[in-house]
Amino acid sequence: MKKVLIGIDDSSSAMKAVEYVARLFEGKNDLEIRLVHVLPNLPAMFWDEGHILSEAEKKERQKVVDKWLAERKAMMEPVFNKAVATLTGTGIKSRQIQTKSVSDSTDAAASIIEEARDGGYGTIVVGRCDKTAKHLLGRVTSRIIDQGTGVAITIVE
Repeated sequence: MKKVLIGIDDSSSAMKAVEYVARLFEGKNDLEIRLVHVLPNLPAMFWDEGHILSEAEKKERQKVVDKWLAERKAMMEPVFNKAVATLTGTGIKSRQIQTKSVSDSTDAAASIIEEARDGGYGTIVVGRCDKTAKHLLGRVTSRIIDQGTGVAITIVE
């Protein structure tokens, strides 16, 4: 079975990566696709501000952090839904597609590579950043290339 991981966010380049995979594997049954989104780092306002938190403060802080994470995950649902619709529109079955949001990461590229390796995904597909961007590929894509030894990496323009 072919296993493909697509790094996804709310950018047009990420959707181009999804469209590429949809065209490439149109109607294939021996395929597993995982759409992975790495949530942004926790904002500084949620950090401990340099003092040791009491148990009550920890619980209150955790409620706020959990709410923030839930909101970020909810913001990705329409993106995941659009990606799944694009893939299923070419005959790929919904049972072949998984979605995942990674929330405990400080390094998006490392998290995507780790997901690929841990899940046995032989290929990572990511979109190339906008041509007008300062860097040719984008920071995360460049780091995936640098750190992705042993995994096939496809960059979609």
